[in-house]
Amino acid sequence: MSTKTIRQQVTIKAPAHAVYEALMDARKHGKFTGGKASISRRVGGKVTAYDGYIEGKNRELVPDQKIVQAWRGSDWPEGHYSRATFSLKEVEGGTRLTFTQSGVPEEFYKDISQGWRDYYWKPMKEMLVK
Repeated sequence: MSTKTIRQQVTIKAPAHAVYEALMDARKHGKFTGGKASISRRVGGKVTAYDGYIEGKNRELVPDQKIVQAWRGSDWPEGHYSRATFSLKEVEGGTRLTFTQSGVPEEFYKDISQGWRDYYWKPMKEMLVK
């Protein structure tokens, strides 16, 4: 199977702690994505989002700085996980979120890449700026 890597960067006008919590707190995550989420706060713990379409596990957690997850869509090839890394750095005017997702099946690359922009970064910015 051929895979690709998504690399994106966005600045959110909020502290790193608020961005980290939006990604790791199931209630906040569900609020900005509009789908039910269940997110463990421990390494090795399970993660689901978008009413179960997304599933994975936490691989590394550094509060307010970094989240690394094994991540997959339910329509991906059986047993295949990508590696999603969210790196947070406070900068003037907010937090720079640098996102890398490696191992995305090529057939899903375009939709997943656009999906992060439309269904994560944009609504997260809107929720956190209020």
